[in-house]
Amino acid sequence: MKDALFLVHPKAKSDEQQVLFDKIAKDALEVPYTWEVELSRLGQVGYESEALKQRAFTAKWEELIANDALGYMALLRNQRNILQAEVSNARIQTVCAKLADAEQVKRSKQLPFRFLSAYRELADVHSADVGRVLEALEKAVLQSAANIKGFDERTKVVVACDVSGSMQKGVSAKSKVQLFDVGLVLAMLLQSRCERVITGMFGDTWKTIAVPKRGVLANAMEFRKREGEVGYSTNGHLVVQDLVDRRQVVDKIMVFTDCQLWNSNGGSPIAKVWAQYKRIAPHAKLYLFDLAGAGTTPLSTHGSDVFLIAGWSEKVFDVLNAIEAGGNAVAEIMKTEV
Repeated sequence: MKDALFLVHPKAKSDEQQVLFDKIAKDALEVPYTWEVELSRLGQVGYESEALKQRAFTAKWEELIANDALGYMALLRNQRNILQAEVSNARIQTVCAKLADAEQVKRSKQLPFRFLSAYRELADVHSADVGRVLEALEKAVLQSAANIKGFDERTKVVVACDVSGSMQKGVSAKSKVQLFDVGLVLAMLLQSRCERVITGMFGDTWKTIAVPKRGVLANAMEFRKREGEVGYSTNGHLVVQDLVDRRQVVDKIMVFTDCQLWNSNGGSPIAKVWAQYKRIAPHAKLYLFDLAGAGTTPLSTHGSDVFLIAGWSEKVFDVLNAIEAGGNAVAEIMKTEV
């Protein structure tokens, strides 16, 4: 509709609005103080040497950290810059304490894969302090999903990561983080909470990989380096087929995937293989974590043994907890803040 656009007559503007418009017209609008502005201004100064420039940036990062001028997300995303600025030992201690603080992590509402992004950025940073920061990031990611329930020393779990070609897709148009990365972090978080767990990845083949329980982000990086070992197809049924062949009874199978589980030779045999496995392990449950969020599943979820959980925040574990406790998963989803 052409008449859907309205213009406010200048006389209708308040005095405050008029002052604002005048400042914009004269290019006299004050730039608000932010840490980004401070660093930007510092970068525009002409320095006589790189050493002087380095000292200036070191002093500014020291000041920002000391004054707690960086929010949690800004701190998380600037670890590389802080380390390269070579701030003091005291400031590194402050940074690590804030990163690992449970309450700070909770309030920040950072998705678990954000910690992997920060961790990965430090892979080639040469600093005597990088080890401490990596340790703080490990503590932080554990805090992001600290209340995963339903797993004790008797529960046997298989955690399987889909590394097929369709998982090499960014979580958004501009993000470097892929669905593959999200799956690895969520899987390694779950693995860290289980007492008796088998972890592995599948593509053309299914391969188990032993990793320590601690070191969620380090384990995700290790899986990332080895993903080519199993190829890039979508043979998720091989996870269950291996259990059938071994006649190995487990309680839960957790598959982190985009649910495009097609056999290399055509079709999707996972439903048939699952039916075979249920004859061996009648109480087993299969959880499909659909990281693409499409809500599609290659087998029926109408029974009490197959569950589809779509999405990729730490909240998937709240839904998992509700299922494990026999509660209302829909009610848990409705409580999730977006």
